[in-house]
Amino acid sequence: MALGLLWLGLVLLGALQTKAQDSTPNLIPAPPLLWVPVEPVFQEQLFQGKWYVLGLAGNEFNKEKDSQLKMYTDTFELNEDNSYNVTSALAWDQRCDHWTKIFTANLHLDQYTVGNIERYTGIQSYTAQVVTTDYNQFAILYFKKVYDNQENIKVVLYGRTKELPPVKAIFIIFAKFLGLTDEHIIFPIPNDQCIDE
Repeated sequence: MALGLLWLGLVLLGALQTKAQDSTPNLIPAPPLLWVPVEPVFQEQLFQGKWYVLGLAGNEFNKEKDSQLKMYTDTFELNEDNSYNVTSALAWDQRCDHWTKIFTANLHLDQYTVGNIERYTGIQSYTAQVVTTDYNQFAILYFKKVYDNQENIKVVLYGRTKELPPVKAIFIIFAKFLGLTDEHIIFPIPNDQCIDE
C-alpha cells in the first residue's frame, strides 16, 4: 500500500514539478513539502534504531566530487515528546566523527524540523520528511534545507543492513522526479570503520 501511494505521489510530483521550474540556470528548485509523498501511517517507535546511509541524492552532491564518500550511519532514538535524537557516525580523516541532531516532530508525525538549528551557522530552516519505509529493511527520507536563502534538497536511502535493498530503483526514480540527474546521485562506499561500533 505504501509503495502504491509513493508511485502515485511520484507521478503527481513529476507533473507538478514542471510548474515549479525556476528561471535561475543550474538551480534545481525544491518542490513544496506538500508535493512530496509521505509515509501514510508513520510509526515512530518502529523507525528507531540504526540506519545505514546507502544512497544519497541532492542538488549539493556531485558524483565525481563525492565519489569517495564512505557509508555512514544515522541512529534514531525516540524521545518522550516524539522528537528524535539522531546521531550520525562517519569515518573522516582516519578518525570517527559523531554528532547529534534533534529532529522535532511537526504537526505530521512523518515530518520533522531540526530542533537545534542555532548550532548551524547560516541555516534558516531544515526539514526532514519520511517518504516511505517498511521499518525492517529500508527507508527513503526527503530533506529540505534553506541555507543563506538558497534551498537545498537531499534524498537519503537508508537500510538496516549494508546491502542495497530492492527499492534502489524507486530511490533513483524519486530523485529524478525531483529534477536531480545521475550526476546528483551517489552510493557511499561500504566500510566498517566507525559505523559498526
